[in-house]
Amino acid sequence: MDATRINELAVLYRDILLGDVIPFWTRHAVDREQGGYFTFLDRDGAIFSTDKPVWLQGRTVWVFSRLYNEVERRPEWLELARHGMRFLMDHCFDRDGRMFFMVDRDGRALRKRRYLFSETFAIMALAEFARATGEDWARQRAADLFDLVLRYHTTPGLLEPKDIPGARPAKAHAMPMILLATVQALERADDRPLYREVADRSLAEIFDHHCKPELRALLETVGPNGELIDTPEGRCINPGHAIESAWFVMEEGRRRDDADLARQALPILEWSLERGWDPEHGGLFYFTDLKGLPCVQYEWDMKLWWPHTEALYATLLAHRLTGEARWAEWHERLREWTWAHFPDPQYGEWFGYLHRDGSVSTRLKGNGWKGPFHLSRMLLYCWKLLGDWPTQSDESSS
Repeated sequence: MDATRINELAVLYRDILLGDVIPFWTRHAVDREQGGYFTFLDRDGAIFSTDKPVWLQGRTVWVFSRLYNEVERRPEWLELARHGMRFLMDHCFDRDGRMFFMVDRDGRALRKRRYLFSETFAIMALAEFARATGEDWARQRAADLFDLVLRYHTTPGLLEPKDIPGARPAKAHAMPMILLATVQALERADDRPLYREVADRSLAEIFDHHCKPELRALLETVGPNGELIDTPEGRCINPGHAIESAWFVMEEGRRRDDADLARQALPILEWSLERGWDPEHGGLFYFTDLKGLPCVQYEWDMKLWWPHTEALYATLLAHRLTGEARWAEWHERLREWTWAHFPDPQYGEWFGYLHRDGSVSTRLKGNGWKGPFHLSRMLLYCWKLLGDWPTQSDESSS
């Protein structure tokens, strides 16, 4: 990728982030009466439900805090982050210290799940907010909540089991993946040795149990010791999750100045792009089966926004780390398909859900799963990575 193209892409990602995506959510998502953010938004930003998914509250606090920390110390971004943080702290915690999954507009609890993702994204939000404000209570609350997450995750029976205990023991890739991302956020605000220990355990679990080089796949669900479970669940590959996990590993390698660790993620990225790419219509499938058998998920062949955002950053990062042209080629292929199908030229932001052929499935811009997080993070990270790209003179002098 030459200097001209690097600059063009940097400007593109910056302008879409600051001129389109963030303004869309700032205009439409902020509940200035009851606090927090609306995420059930129609194509034009109109609100079609005032319920508030808790994990998206945390994700949105993270977005505004990260913008304040990494782009510009704009008071309005910090105030928007504080606005969401107040709602999280005042309304989204249950009496046992865990968090709800969904609350109504006023903050009354509607639903609580057995999963720990509301908590992990609140931890990320607290850590980034602590960096933005220097307020120690946020750093400490992030640390305390992380300890609670670990206790629930590692104590058998503390969380209600998903399946009949002992019938078919299994574990999911989602937890080591999200714990790795969580400690990466925490380590920006705090230096507890625990965080590195959890990162090491997460890396080991990803590579020793979920990563299957002989099958050229990263599996979402495996047995307790990484055993292949030959069922639709056990054969399930989620290309978006695998790609996201790959760039988390690459980032961990960058943080540790460990090139070998970063390169360990490249095969995962390669396999996932090969398995996920639709050779007929382009774009990434939502799910695939390890053996090419039918997927049981009815939405398996849909094209969702977030796997494409993760793949865009992962391929750009892989190119930055290796200099290999194949990753730049993948990035351009993904970018061309993504830009041709997801952006809404009339109202801004992106459609989230497409049919296999790339046509729009639903006009919504946000719901209980889609908020500003994945798209904003990709645009910000790509922009910043391109802005930090070494020039030819930098490389010759090193």
